[in-house]
Amino acid sequence: MRKTEVFAMGSPYREELKIRGYTFGYGEKSVCIVGSMRGNEVQQLYICSQLIRKLQQLDAAHCIPSGKEIMVIPSVNHHAMNIGKRFWPVDNTDINRMFPGSDLGETTKRIAAGVFEKVKEYEYGIQFASFYMPGDFIPHVRMMETGKQNTSLAGLFGLPYVLVRKPKPIDTTTLNYNWQMWDTNAFSLYTTETDLIDETSARQAVSAVLRFLTRMGMLKYQIHNGFIANVIQEEELTSVRTGAGGIYRRLCRPGDEVQMGTPLAEILHPYEGNVVMTVLSPTEGIVFFTHKKPLVTEHEVICRIIRRLHG
Repeated sequence: MRKTEVFAMGSPYREELKIRGYTFGYGEKSVCIVGSMRGNEVQQLYICSQLIRKLQQLDAAHCIPSGKEIMVIPSVNHHAMNIGKRFWPVDNTDINRMFPGSDLGETTKRIAAGVFEKVKEYEYGIQFASFYMPGDFIPHVRMMETGKQNTSLAGLFGLPYVLVRKPKPIDTTTLNYNWQMWDTNAFSLYTTETDLIDETSARQAVSAVLRFLTRMGMLKYQIHNGFIANVIQEEELTSVRTGAGGIYRRLCRPGDEVQMGTPLAEILHPYEGNVVMTVLSPTEGIVFFTHKKPLVTEHEVICRIIRRLHG
């Protein structure tokens, strides 16, 4: 294992920002794995730490074939993480909306440019990402439909689902999208948690990456086969919204099968404690995402369901 400095930048008010990479093996730039890009992505940081620990053991056991190089960057925005912020603490900008970056741009664009310069030449890119809405997911691989996506490769992670979505204009400045534009096969992996550590889905994510590396010939390692992934389009998800705001009581979890009319959540009056609304499933299917925060506002998405399509 070799520790390298991916990017460094001085700061007038605190210690220097140093983004570190951990490199295993020697040879062609095979795969780059990026962890927390945002300050609340504790689960993503933890997964990378466990992956580094495992790769260090495998490297010492000569399980990485010659001619293959694997890099892991566990954290990009630890300055925000250290003070409990999600975005860059000075101007509240999102580094993962600044790619490919600019050496002459604002701070987060310079960080993105420095990181992207080091990761853009890898054949495969894996990012442990988080969603803009707070909640829990079924562990899955997410890909943007750029014309360069490869769902067959995404299935090699052995996670239950591969989700393909059409990119919006704001998505064109993400790491995943720009990786694809520079001809890197890019995958975003989502686990159950973000700002808390979930051991079960973290182990599943580490196994998924090791499984992919093994199947792509970057590791000599025996691991179970995992799931046969179901490829779904984002259009197949039904978003369920609240009809009232208040205290949120979740009645379902990701992976639950629901029927039309199944209670998904209860909304309680914040002062009087009575149930003001029971949110019912509008369709039959499998719960893919659920809101998690204790409060909700009116018309907020609290659940996304994979619709069961009948032939």
